[in-house]
Amino acid sequence: MSPNRMLSLSRASKLPQRSKQTGSALVIGIFIITVMFLLAATLINILDDADQEISLEVWGTRAFAAANSGADRALATLFPVDGSGGSCNAQTTWNIGSDTNLVGFHGCDVVMTCSAVTTNLPQNNMTQYLVTSTATCSTGQCDSGSDSDASCIRVSRQVEVEARD
Repeated sequence: MSPNRMLSLSRASKLPQRSKQTGSALVIGIFIITVMFLLAATLINILDDADQEISLEVWGTRAFAAANSGADRALATLFPVDGSGGSCNAQTTWNIGSDTNLVGFHGCDVVMTCSAVTTNLPQNNMTQYLVTSTATCSTGQCDSGSDSDASCIRVSRQVEVEARD
């Protein structure tokens, strides 16, 4: 057999195999694109959850700082620096963002409560105070109506302080 004849026979034997494989690359390509799309969608969801978690952590820190500031304010009212007699108000509301003009506390409200218990023991006559400061910080459209949950972040923190005179 001549080399040209062998070459044409080998080409002829490969032709049916190629026709059997037609379209398999298309199926593999679609499979790879689908898998890559699912991986990208999962990654987007993970990043979105991480972003929301960081926002909640930041707002939680702001609420905790506002609650501490509220407890400090209630204690300053209870025990003034000048030594005069303070007062234990039952409940006080403080809009810390608008009252202090601090940008970090915008959207934060603090509710401070104070309760006093006086003991009448013969050795010592003292009053014990419990100051509770609850701060709620929110952003977005929390109070706008039915569609408000989509863009609303609301975080609350509470601090309790006990004191006596």
